[in-house]
Amino acid sequence: MKQIILVLVSALLLSSWVPVSLCSKKPVAVARKEDIPYIKCQVCEKLAAQLYQQVQSKQAQISPKKISEFQIIEIAENVCNLKKEEADWILKIDIVEQGDKLELIEQDAEGICNSECKTIERTCQEVMGYSDTDVAEYIYTAKPSLESLVNYLCKDLTKSCKTKPPPLPKNRTPGEPFVPKPTKEAEMEKMLRSMEGMPGAPSMKMYSREELMNSKNLGEDGDDEDDDEEEQFPSNLGKLLREKESKKGDWKQRISKEIKSASQALKKHANKVSFRLQRWWRGFKAARSKSSKAEL
Repeated sequence: MKQIILVLVSALLLSSWVPVSLCSKKPVAVARKEDIPYIKCQVCEKLAAQLYQQVQSKQAQISPKKISEFQIIEIAENVCNLKKEEADWILKIDIVEQGDKLELIEQDAEGICNSECKTIERTCQEVMGYSDTDVAEYIYTAKPSLESLVNYLCKDLTKSCKTKPPPLPKNRTPGEPFVPKPTKEAEMEKMLRSMEGMPGAPSMKMYSREELMNSKNLGEDGDDEDDDEEEQFPSNLGKLLREKESKKGDWKQRISKEIKSASQALKKHANKVSFRLQRWWRGFKAARSKSSKAEL
């Protein structure tokens, strides 16, 4: 119950911080499919590295228990899906032109997801395909080194690195520059994602990265504004709780009023039926009395 209350209050607070009216619409970024052949092998290598690292991290997290094959499959299923935490690594990669090649350059922080980000996600999904259970079984049974995993996934299983990528066309349109994501936006996005699907918050809106990016309330603010927000937090929370309690009181009053109204209606109807029965009984007795007198 405490968890549900916490989620509801958090949802109310988040809805006050990220109003829909402040979320301007912008075209959704799409993958550049024509770039996939030039980065497929590199994406596969980074995908293998992520699988290796995330499995190792999960094993350390649950130690002394051993990681199950199901847990590894779950990582493999989510590692190419930007809606999942396991795919956050994609947000740190920039696609850079170097001569007649495209290079994947890892950045220190997550960037705003644009067409390059979507292209890496799409490439990752094409590499993985239906091989998630196969690679998960291999990791679980063979416990391979990183080098062995790269060879298995990128050369044996998917053939992503069997051949060299073709030379890059000279007339290729450059991609967008890498733009680091504001810290507040990244934190808010992770908070919303962690609350998604939790009991007690079934109708909470999950904002997309684009909507979060365009929200005025989630931009980089100065230290003074941060201090003001921290000072206002308790009062805002108290206000929300009071409003919630007030609505709860109104709900109770409404039910009480309905019950009272129904009770009065039933009482009135019962009185009416009783009056009709009494009148009928008096009439019946009078008619019977007259009939008896006539017989005499």
